[in-house]
Amino acid sequence: MTEQRVTIHIANGIADVRLARPDKMNALDPAMFAGIADAIDQLAAMPGLRAVVLSGEGKAFCAGLDMASMAGGGTGLDIHARSHGEANLFQQVAWGWRTMPVPVIAAVHGIAFGGGFQIMSGADIRIMAPGTRCSIMEMKWGIVPDMAGFALWRTTVRDDVLRELTYTAREFNAEEAAALGFVTHLSDAPYAAAMDIAAAIAARNPEAIRAAKRLANLSADASAAPILVAESAEQAKLMRSPNQMEAVMANMQKRTPSFTD
Repeated sequence: MTEQRVTIHIANGIADVRLARPDKMNALDPAMFAGIADAIDQLAAMPGLRAVVLSGEGKAFCAGLDMASMAGGGTGLDIHARSHGEANLFQQVAWGWRTMPVPVIAAVHGIAFGGGFQIMSGADIRIMAPGTRCSIMEMKWGIVPDMAGFALWRTTVRDDVLRELTYTAREFNAEEAAALGFVTHLSDAPYAAAMDIAAAIAARNPEAIRAAKRLANLSADASAAPILVAESAEQAKLMRSPNQMEAVMANMQKRTPSFTD
């Protein structure tokens, strides 16, 4: 994998996929984006695969975007380009788990912020450790969630709840995430629980499992393409605008931002 940002181990038809940048709480930099997208491509084409367990090494699942890579000019990629079907690269690292032919179970602990929360949301089933810190954090940096979050969350939580969490960027814990519907259930050992679910899925008729996922996706995602395109369009207008840069600088300098209308 790209710079070993992501590791894959296969056993008994189950892919154990881990975000492997623990020193940075698995924050998303260009190499991590590429590594996750490469992993998704590999797994989607892998014969004999029955289920995927997605987790993060170290103290956190994923702390979101690596702001140092953003401040340095980002990836230089065109977010308008549909490089992965209906999605761009950044959306693919979350949306690709939704379109994976087999079920994906996310085992989440520590922190799931911003892009990390969107990646988690791409999984079919989400198991979270109690006390995990969560946030749809993009508004803190003067931008919007644009990694397929709006396409994924529309069938997960109530519209007003999603708006409140997006507009405020406030932090919430695993218990609230479960109560709101973002999380399937809580477990003190989310990785072990996810592996148990994956084993149960792997024991079922693989053709029926794949068919069930196709049907579930059809009902939930039939009109996702316009949402994915709109996410990219809105983000492109915001990135590096004066107000967005003010949000970044205010956070870096630990002061209250001063925005203009």
